[in-house]
Amino acid sequence: MRITVIGTGYVGLVAGACLAETGSEVICADVDAKKIDGLKKNVLPIYEPGLDALVERNQAQGRLTFTTDVPAAVQSADVIFIAVGTPPDEDGSADLRYVIAVAETIGQHMARETVVVTKSTVPVGTADKVRAAVAEKAKFPFHVVSNPEFLKEGAAVDDFLKPDRVVLGVDSDFARTVMAELYAPFVRTGKPVIFMDIASAEMTKYAANAMLATRISFMNEIANLCEKVGANVDLVRRGIGSDSRIGSSFLFPGPGYGGSCFPKDVQALLRTSEEMRAPMLVLRAVEDANDRQKTRLFEKLRDALGDVKGKRIAVWGLAFKAQTDDMRESPSLTLIDALLKAGASVTAHDPAAMHEAERRLGSRIQYGKTNYDTLDGADALVVVTDWNEYRFPDFAKIKAALKQPVLIDGRNLYDPAKMSQLGFTYRSIGRGAE
Repeated sequence: MRITVIGTGYVGLVAGACLAETGSEVICADVDAKKIDGLKKNVLPIYEPGLDALVERNQAQGRLTFTTDVPAAVQSADVIFIAVGTPPDEDGSADLRYVIAVAETIGQHMARETVVVTKSTVPVGTADKVRAAVAEKAKFPFHVVSNPEFLKEGAAVDDFLKPDRVVLGVDSDFARTVMAELYAPFVRTGKPVIFMDIASAEMTKYAANAMLATRISFMNEIANLCEKVGANVDLVRRGIGSDSRIGSSFLFPGPGYGGSCFPKDVQALLRTSEEMRAPMLVLRAVEDANDRQKTRLFEKLRDALGDVKGKRIAVWGLAFKAQTDDMRESPSLTLIDALLKAGASVTAHDPAAMHEAERRLGSRIQYGKTNYDTLDGADALVVVTDWNEYRFPDFAKIKAALKQPVLIDGRNLYDPAKMSQLGFTYRSIGRGAE
């Protein structure tokens, strides 16, 4: 089966490499010549564990190729995945201009009966717009499919190769047969391929991310209340997570969610609800709660230090989560902005996101080559991201380097009793009154 993936961002590159891994011939096309030149040399534009080896192996074996010639890539394909960006518009809705532009290109250049798959996260009704754009210039039969992705940054390769489920919105037997064959290698262990109508598939992606965002914000608010009443959110989390109706996933409190999916998808779903005059009051509260939660680390630091003006703050972790270099909507940005506005200086470290931080923040902050490099002369340390290398640090080294032993733990990585014994002024999320 000849497959073309248009868009070599996070979703498109993972999809293309994983589809090639099953033996299909895959072309990944993109108009960004610099990105394509890098990919041909196995230089990836993103950090994702395991993806580099997958790209290198499949490219070496001739199953995976990269090109800027989008029309030629369209002409050669039996199945075309649209995986271009859908950034939020000014009103929070998904900007579909790139999706529609690709659909127009497909209609103009397709050379046989083709299955057109929307892999980008798009609101309900997008498939109809894609269908209209393709149909305007198409000379061959085509079928539109909605195939939302459910990839966790940091575990995307495993998520694609071993999915919990595959959701496929189809409206023709031809498309159903082709997509069932395409995904058969990924569901040999019996995980479900769920066929449904296209609108339901489009909604499923948003509903899933909105539910996960809701769980995160709910637990963050529970954590904040735990601090007021003297309860321990870690114990509360274990208590409710053992209920089979609830489960233990996405119940860890922290400094708020970020990344490329949850903030954007929540906003887009809220915008759709407004357009349909079906207000989503719970989801609106989720977004508001997350915005508040991102200010908590600064508040805790200010409570511990007093005025932060003139203080130097060490920050461990810049990506919105571990195992990625993605800083979009990261809590670290909210913290750093607040510190700089308050007159503090910042030295930061992240195992993967330093280049992204330099692109976003430039010389506004300083950067440590190692996490310990950030500590010299700092008045406090704030841990923002739960990278493994931050979990068991040398506390004596930390204490000796800091001007005063103040540590704000945004991920509850350390034991409060131990930190107290070591002489730290320690603040975490939701673990008793402070």
